[in-house]
Amino acid sequence: MTELTPAQLAPYVTGGAFALAFVFGAVANKTDFCTMGAVSDWVNMGDLNRMRMWLLAIGVAVLGANALQLAGIVDLSKSIYPGPNFTWLSYLVGGFLFGVGMTLGSGCGSKTLIRLGGGNLKSLVVFIVMGIAAYMTLRGILGAFRVGVLEKAMVTLAGGQDLPSLAAAATGAGKSMAIGVLAAIAGGGLVAFAYASREFRSNFDYTLGGVVVGLVVVGGWYVSGRLGYLAEDPQTLQEAFVATNTGRMESFTFVSPFAFSLEYLMLWTDKSKIVTYGIASVVGVIAGSAAYALASRKFRWEGFRDAEDTGMHIVGGLLMGFGGITALGCTIGQGITGFSTLALGSILTFVAIVAGAAATMKWQYWRLERQG
Repeated sequence: MTELTPAQLAPYVTGGAFALAFVFGAVANKTDFCTMGAVSDWVNMGDLNRMRMWLLAIGVAVLGANALQLAGIVDLSKSIYPGPNFTWLSYLVGGFLFGVGMTLGSGCGSKTLIRLGGGNLKSLVVFIVMGIAAYMTLRGILGAFRVGVLEKAMVTLAGGQDLPSLAAAATGAGKSMAIGVLAAIAGGGLVAFAYASREFRSNFDYTLGGVVVGLVVVGGWYVSGRLGYLAEDPQTLQEAFVATNTGRMESFTFVSPFAFSLEYLMLWTDKSKIVTYGIASVVGVIAGSAAYALASRKFRWEGFRDAEDTGMHIVGGLLMGFGGITALGCTIGQGITGFSTLALGSILTFVAIVAGAAATMKWQYWRLERQG
């Protein structure tokens, strides 16, 4: 594969992204894999089963991604997550606001695509609003605030912010040993926690959702970091990762791809715009979810209940677009993909997202009680 040109490699990357995303969309629809739902079940009912499914996905992704790293198949340090700039305030603020937004918008970015594939028109509005807000935060007016204020609060960690690098620097141990030990502890611990529940073990859908989503993220690392890797781009004579928006290896995330998908549709005739890993993944999740919904006869058109419902979803989309870009990812992008690199920022973002969602659910419950 490495002997091919970037143009020849691109279909392998985008095709692989679409295929993996199609599986993600179908399985997530079938198993009701939903990170917002996981927090809601825990906060409102004390039910941890869907949270365990999310944690199982993280555990599988951690074990799989780091196995690829130790085998020399990919280099996770060449993704955006373990970089040296630990922008702690961006992770906290962006993650918290994303958690608020996904609660108001009836689901995170991936759930928006899954619901859209099932005929939910509310999710179409969230998709558009979220994509616009994400683009404004990447390159527009909100980006000025992100870079000029939030990203100023930064600690530079020369060796990288991933836990293996930090542990290796602190103990003098080899990086490979640190990766193996920490991946086994973190990934194995999360898998063990998920299966500690008899109720969780008794429902195959929980295992199906958690394991498949985790493996899809691992597959994404392989597609982008191995199939799409060029040791020397013939154009630039530099190392390159084909068909990614960041120019680095990528796996699944569902914030910036919304922005790039809208941009691609609006600038369709601009030949400099190409289908990237992220764009293909967006289309794949929608297609996979739609295929399952149609096959199972669960496809249903659904619209807004009233003006308040519309407003809440619009605000939710705005907060997810801004928060997701600011925090470098969403419940999938940071919560699973970033977490699989054992990056400190990803773990912090995961906690902030859960906190934002939980706080918003408590507010919603308080508001319902007052109205009642």
